[in-house]
Amino acid sequence: MSARRKIEIFSVGCGACDEAVATVRRTALASCEIEVLDMHDPEVAAKAKSYGVRTVPAVAMDGRVAACCAAARPDEASLRAAGIGIPLP
Repeated sequence: MSARRKIEIFSVGCGACDEAVATVRRTALASCEIEVLDMHDPEVAAKAKSYGVRTVPAVAMDGRVAACCAAARPDEASLRAAGIGIPLP
């Protein structure tokens, strides 16, 4: 079995978050495991804080926040630059 990337999307369920979820789903490969996490859940909020998430939506790949999510909403080009949608070697 090939390796899988774990992609976590931190969301509050707003329009911008919904757009980010759609963008990640459109960009990611079938081999990616995508999880949408609700920031209203205190455990999710604590996890986001431990990752250094400061704004939502935020996307993390394999436990690290994608650089594209540090200051702006993720777009397809920045997600691909972070490695989402790129096959693992």
